[in-house]
Amino acid sequence: MLFAQLEGYLNQLLQKALAEGLNLPESIVSGIKPPFLEIPKEESFGDISTSLALKLAQALKTSPKETAEKLLAYLDQEIPNSCLKDFIEKTDIAGAGFVNFHFSKEYFYSLLKQALINAKDYFASKSKKTKKVLLEFVSANPTGPLSVAHGRQAAVGDALCNVLVLSGYEVTREYYLNDAGNQINILGNSIHLRLEELSGERIEFPDDHYQGDYIIALARELLEAQQTTASVEYCKEYGVRRILEIIRKELNDFGVKFDSWYSQKSLEKSGKIEKAIALLKEKGFIYEQEGALWFSSTKFQDDKDRVIVKSDGSYTYLAPDIAYHQDKFKRGFDWLINLWGPDHHGYILRLKAALLALGKEKEALNVIIVQLATLLRAGKVISMSTRKGEYITLRQVLDEVGLDAARFFFLMRRTDSHLDFDLELAKQQTQENPVYYVQYAHARIASILKNSKVPPSQIQEADLSLLKEKEEINLLKAISKFENCLRVAEIQLDPYCLTTYLQELAERFHRFYDSLRVLVEDGGVRDARLALILGCKNIIALGLKLSGVSAPEKM
Repeated sequence: MLFAQLEGYLNQLLQKALAEGLNLPESIVSGIKPPFLEIPKEESFGDISTSLALKLAQALKTSPKETAEKLLAYLDQEIPNSCLKDFIEKTDIAGAGFVNFHFSKEYFYSLLKQALINAKDYFASKSKKTKKVLLEFVSANPTGPLSVAHGRQAAVGDALCNVLVLSGYEVTREYYLNDAGNQINILGNSIHLRLEELSGERIEFPDDHYQGDYIIALARELLEAQQTTASVEYCKEYGVRRILEIIRKELNDFGVKFDSWYSQKSLEKSGKIEKAIALLKEKGFIYEQEGALWFSSTKFQDDKDRVIVKSDGSYTYLAPDIAYHQDKFKRGFDWLINLWGPDHHGYILRLKAALLALGKEKEALNVIIVQLATLLRAGKVISMSTRKGEYITLRQVLDEVGLDAARFFFLMRRTDSHLDFDLELAKQQTQENPVYYVQYAHARIASILKNSKVPPSQIQEADLSLLKEKEEINLLKAISKFENCLRVAEIQLDPYCLTTYLQELAERFHRFYDSLRVLVEDGGVRDARLALILGCKNIIALGLKLSGVSAPEKM
């Protein structure tokens, strides 16, 4: 039985207890809905608990502890006659009135057996979700190499896609290519000026142009191709094409592959922007003022109305974005997820307002802000400026620390939290390095299994009831928590918990290994412990795969 199933049955039983165990009137029962359960922070408080008694005490006009005792009496009567009887070992009351549930060893054994066979199939959703998901992430302007911030977005977005696919969603990864607009014009002019400079002309290079060495490199490519008289327009098209080639290569080397690349230029040529504006106008949400077209976003809780077409006839950023998101729905997607940088935080409400005006549900779009990452070397922050070209690129990070460390480290904090990326730590081949620590656990288990010479079929038939030692049970419990980790990642749309969980699981394994021998003389105990670590290995491998990190068999 999966944790979600067990939790579901417990919630049903608690709902039933409101009327039958606590004799609450229907008027109160109808207003109390699950979920009632939470995972305690301390293991001494059980594997799952409920604070329902604390919430109901006032309605019952009794103390929370008295309410908990009534609730517990009912549960102790019902659990032995339910499908939970083999999985709940005991119940108790803690604190002011928390009711705690302690799972039986049989429950943990059943989870381990499934993890032994095929962890991915076991944890994959047994039913496909009805929503088609479009997850748009990275979407960096093709005006320069990918930055560390883009690297974090790429790692988060790809891992989140992996989790959602495992959860049963049909997911499409999309990169929105900002290949039109003022920034692209500045790119073309930056390359053109550097080309003139390389050709021997004296130039004045504006401060608001792109300063990086890559601009000079692109200009030199044109010079070597004898394109010394190339126009600004040609430089622009060449720059976008070459930078996009670099971005694609960097993402591929980072293990991130997109299903779709959507061009802003193609969007503008399609007439979809004009159609989106016309539809908003038809619905009464567009008005003209001072020669510009305004969207009445204040009707949808925005703090002010927004210009979408300027008085000179050019679009603001909002106009193509509205058309782009409308087109996402027209392509058959039900749920849109965008990963944006913190500089776009104020932009969320106006885009959601536009989609509401077009008749979409509020929940149809989720925007996740991925906070910035700071690089540290020798404990000191590396200062960076994108416009000045003074920054370390994703490529440089990859070359310095490697793919696995980069992918893992970028996931080590919640997306809404700033991330400190310690380059020196990421390179260490010691257990101080989190990714090394997790991978070493996997490799160590692989070595033990190989040296045991016990066939996998024999390990799968091991008598798991022989696992009774404290560190064995602790490792069993750690394995069982993987399902909840996946569920948290899905619900919160944040895969950071994968790295947290994997470190905790690796720690449990290392403690187990340091305390108990696996290859003991007693064949039954040996096989049971081999089964335990094989299940652990399979979970680590799956968690690393979801994170975009390899699971080495030896180190």
